[in-house]
Amino acid sequence: MDNVYDNTKHEVKIVDRGLIYLSGIDKIISFDSEEFLMESVMGMILLKGENLEIVKLDTHDGVVSIKGVINGITYDSDKKKESESLLGKLFK
Repeated sequence: MDNVYDNTKHEVKIVDRGLIYLSGIDKIISFDSEEFLMESVMGMILLKGENLEIVKLDTHDGVVSIKGVINGITYDSDKKKESESLLGKLFK
């Protein structure tokens, strides 16, 4: 990925299901070794996997790198929703 990021755009790059680079991330709502819930310029993102951990977090440029086994990534494109309502949906 380039060293210069535009935090109004969103990009995802997954390498061998073991490393994921994301740009356009506004904030990380919650995370543990199996899930990351993030707010991006494209809406809410739920990343699921195993042994997940942050490699790089640049809040100024909105860039996150996470390593571990990547099992899935899901988007909720309605960015205006409150994170609590998305969390409520996820855990019903």
